[in-house]
Amino acid sequence: MTGFTRIVFAAAAMVAFCAPAKAASDYPTEVLAEYVYGCMKANGENRDNLQRCSCSIDVIASVLPYDRYVTAETFKGMGLVPGEKGVIFRQSAPAKAAVTDLKRAQAEADVRCF
Repeated sequence: MTGFTRIVFAAAAMVAFCAPAKAASDYPTEVLAEYVYGCMKANGENRDNLQRCSCSIDVIASVLPYDRYVTAETFKGMGLVPGEKGVIFRQSAPAKAAVTDLKRAQAEADVRCF
């Protein structure tokens, strides 16, 4: 390896090491913040839970693409509508599959972060 090749290799390695990690997803900042806020409200508003809740949404984002997350959250929220109007959001196959995916991602996040 020539001296120039070593310098280029070292520079590339340093950039790869020092560059901020690319987000695992395309989750908007507002969604990330909303999740962390809700998580902290449920678990306690302190620095430790800030880190755990931030970790949690990062894990969910790495497991579940954003569009699938939105679908699952929509089915979950609309499933709270009582009676016949909410039944399709609770009992349809797509609703069950989406909510199951979200629950799995949340369970993975709980194991890794809490």
